[in-house]
Amino acid sequence: MLKKDCFYVGKIVKKYSFKGELLIKLDTDEPEIYEDMESVFVELRNNLVPFFIESSQLHKSELLRIKFEDVDTEQDADALLKSDIYLPLEFLPKLEGNKFYFHEIIGFTVEDVNFGTVGIVKSVNDSTAQALFEIDCDGIEILIPLNDAFIKKVNKEQKLIVVDTPEGLIDLYLQ
Repeated sequence: MLKKDCFYVGKIVKKYSFKGELLIKLDTDEPEIYEDMESVFVELRNNLVPFFIESSQLHKSELLRIKFEDVDTEQDADALLKSDIYLPLEFLPKLEGNKFYFHEIIGFTVEDVNFGTVGIVKSVNDSTAQALFEIDCDGIEILIPLNDAFIKKVNKEQKLIVVDTPEGLIDLYLQ
């Protein structure tokens, strides 16, 4: 399994018991959907390695207490500490309406209700306080805040995002 075909679930943050149990800090608003997984991919030395789950349960809201098959000692668990956890993209819950996952909208056309066609989504920068659409407009990068108030419509079939940005925002990049 390749990382590009997966999504990040969380990180193994610490050992829970001397029997090889681990705690995973989940990167989600809905931790309960990850409680009954059969397996996950653990990133070890830049490879995704499948691990089968013997048992798991939520522990203090965003932590998942997990016991992998064949991880039975503290030493086994130590080898997995600080590893990232992934699942295949097909396990992502389907989103309705204007909701989307960042990876889904790469290549979508962005149209502003006042400006017209802005360009194509190259990526989403979520490393800042406010996530940003990174849009290619004929070789010029335009950044638009990923804000619910700006997003008027997402049409996944037509690969189109309609936005209503503040007056002058797009012009700032084109001057």
